[in-house]
Amino acid sequence: MTRTALVTGGGTGIGRAAAIALAKAGFTVVVAGRRREPLYATAQEAGQDALALTCDVRDATSVAGVFAEIDARFGRLDVLFNNAGVGAPAVPLEDLDLEQWRAVIETNVTGAFLCTQEAFRLMKRQSPRGGRIINNGSISASVPRPLSAPYTAAKHAITGLTRSTSLDGRAYDIACGQIDIGNAATDLTEPMRTTGVLQADGSRALEPTMDVAHVAEAIVYMARLPLAANVQFMTVMATKMPYIGRG
Repeated sequence: MTRTALVTGGGTGIGRAAAIALAKAGFTVVVAGRRREPLYATAQEAGQDALALTCDVRDATSVAGVFAEIDARFGRLDVLFNNAGVGAPAVPLEDLDLEQWRAVIETNVTGAFLCTQEAFRLMKRQSPRGGRIINNGSISASVPRPLSAPYTAAKHAITGLTRSTSLDGRAYDIACGQIDIGNAATDLTEPMRTTGVLQADGSRALEPTMDVAHVAEAIVYMARLPLAANVQFMTVMATKMPYIGRG
């Protein structure tokens, strides 16, 4: 039986690496996101069976369309990687624009919820029943960086969504876990290696990063587990990043 995996935010960074790794592990991969060109580039590298679908995870109709297409083409979904996310400018909390707050919450939290909701609907009725949902939590789900209130709040919310999804999915053979990632080398973390990033004491410093391939390998491990086993939470981080003891 062909196993199908959906990766949101699959055009770049962690999503791209995860999609390609899942394809190499034998999954038929669907990548979804707002920008067509990077999605198609990921799908091309993932192999001829990969599918790229444009989607705004903030929009319930757009999300439903992706899952309808998956159902029509493959008849099932085995893994959902809720990866789509955005950040906000690193400005003092009181200077943050309300629309910037909403953009982060709607993408990172509401988007993950809408995809989870559609995954439940499909996974509960497919045969064999069930599947796995993996949420991209981030180390910020535990410890914030300075000037990151929207992103940190969103990732704390993802932890709550992970726990509730894990509990509510239990009766339907739907497993849910979370991967918390620290300093994976992507375009978004380029300043960590070049100009430095703000520290808790107000200074700026370069920070070690790790190859994003290590994150992809961890996601494949979680995805390939039998549904009788689950990684509830996993942290994968650059060994020497200032996380343990941060602040």
